[in-house]
Amino acid sequence: MYKLQVTSREKIEGDGKLRRFGLQDLLFVLTATLVLAADQLSKHWIREALPPGGSYPSASFPRLTYVTNTGSAFGLFNNQAFLLAITAVVGVAAILLYYRYASADHNFLRLSLGLQLGGAVGNLTDRVRFGQVTDFIEVGFWPVFNLADSAIVVGVVILAFFLLFSAEKQSSHA
Repeated sequence: MYKLQVTSREKIEGDGKLRRFGLQDLLFVLTATLVLAADQLSKHWIREALPPGGSYPSASFPRLTYVTNTGSAFGLFNNQAFLLAITAVVGVAAILLYYRYASADHNFLRLSLGLQLGGAVGNLTDRVRFGQVTDFIEVGFWPVFNLADSAIVVGVVILAFFLLFSAEKQSSHA
């Protein structure tokens, strides 16, 4: 007699099977959705509340300053909206494929990839809709950025720590 064991998702363990999304993936999906929503709402609010180049408060840091960016981080690749949009689509696909095919069995990994996905889709949405990204957080010495940028950076930092410490943990067990 064969026993049928039902699981919420399958892992890939060399057999090429695609794992299915389950309840444990809710953190990934909710994080990406909340980052995207917060990013788009904050950018909409800034576009409505301040004129381009306007700041509030005008003389202190941190402050809100409405600027647009046709390039990537630090103003690199200005006026390359199509190239940057294609790059963002590839990045989104890479995040989804990594999540889908890699072993994403840890909440820090789910959180990290959710932050990165939400941020990437947020900036991609701006590039597709407006041909540029709305930035508004100014902290003085750093270029003006937005919530999507912050989510991507935090997600990458979490991923780096996760990979570093999980590799360290595995090597100490060997």
